[in-house]
Amino acid sequence: MRPLRILTWHVHGSYLYYLTQSHHEFYLPVKPGHPEGYGGRLGGIPWSGNVHDVPAEVVQEQEFDCVLFQSRKNYQDDQYEILSASQRQLPRLYLEHDPPQEHPTNTRHHVDDPNVLLVHVTPFNALMWDSGCTPTCVIEHGVVVPEVRYTGELDRGLVVVNGLRSRGRRLGADVFDRVQQQVPLDLVGMGTKEYGLGEIPHAQLPAFQARYRFFFNPIRYTSLGLTVCEAMMLGMPIVGLATTEMATVVENGVSGYVDTDIDRLVDVMQTLLRDPAEARRLGDGARRYAQERFNIQRFTRDWDAAFARVTGQEERQRPSTSHTLARGRA
Repeated sequence: MRPLRILTWHVHGSYLYYLTQSHHEFYLPVKPGHPEGYGGRLGGIPWSGNVHDVPAEVVQEQEFDCVLFQSRKNYQDDQYEILSASQRQLPRLYLEHDPPQEHPTNTRHHVDDPNVLLVHVTPFNALMWDSGCTPTCVIEHGVVVPEVRYTGELDRGLVVVNGLRSRGRRLGADVFDRVQQQVPLDLVGMGTKEYGLGEIPHAQLPAFQARYRFFFNPIRYTSLGLTVCEAMMLGMPIVGLATTEMATVVENGVSGYVDTDIDRLVDVMQTLLRDPAEARRLGDGARRYAQERFNIQRFTRDWDAAFARVTGQEERQRPSTSHTLARGRA
């Protein structure tokens, strides 16, 4: 497949970093002051040479092969502000990062267009959204294997959630508070400086988190966090709520523990603090599973297939190898 010139926005920095691990050229519109979606190649992420900033006011002068929307604002507002009429007729994809928030099962997706490919990041998201007449596919996360490995020498758990307090019950702020009263936990992420350790740059996060005994995900309802995939790839055991896609990602007794009973999760975390060998065993299982399900090569192949599908190069693509692995639950 020839390299494509793809216009997209900076919505989720970590996801954008992994998306750009392909051979395509990505163009990010930027505005002074970096308002929502217009941050471009913001610092803290080791961008490759195939990622380019383009001043928003000259986007209409550029040539692209397709447009990738990543938020409702991109689709409903930004395209009419910065794209020309002909650019709005280019092959288009919409990357849906989240499950529906208005109602978990009865929400119609705001993209309702048979000429746009709606890409869901988890099978759970695809299940919950009413996608209407819009064609859909699922491309599960892919992450780069970090150079560091799990050590787990700190007798503490780590939570990585951006803006936990401001995002409330959906992201599990109350769950975190409840568990922290019984288990030593550290919290990192954007907007957490006042009640946690603050933000750790993406490139430094693997080495930082590899020292913690386990990774705890308190989130009730959102898409599968990339931080979970990254922690698994490091070899960290995962503890979390058995909701959304998490229920298919973590196998109890093999790669960690998930449950809807917080008291049982607290018992598990306390056991891992007492038993570093058990934590390492579960972390080894998490890493094996992540290498199979979330490897970056599968991710880039699946995105190639999606780009080929909308740009008319589908016949030259090999079949996608993306799949969801069926696992029994303990």
